[in-house]
Amino acid sequence: MTGCQGELAGEEFDVLIKDSDGNIVIDETMTAPDHGFLDLWLPRNDTYHVAIGHDGKTTGGEISTFEGDDTCITTMQLS
Repeated sequence: MTGCQGELAGEEFDVLIKDSDGNIVIDETMTAPDHGFLDLWLPRNDTYHVAIGHDGKTTGGEISTFEGDDTCITTMQLS
């Protein structure tokens, strides 16, 4: 069995997620668990704007939760 390991396990991230109407769904500092990836649970059938910051670097983009959408997003990289 293989798996992925994120580079920043145990690090804190500022996470802001808004739904398609601009309502804040998540606005908190989160700590990456041992596997190094943030676990986000978002309501189904919407599109979300995501902004993540750590140590002066940021990333962001859109995530959608409609049927058939990816449930594991690994393309957001801090820069």
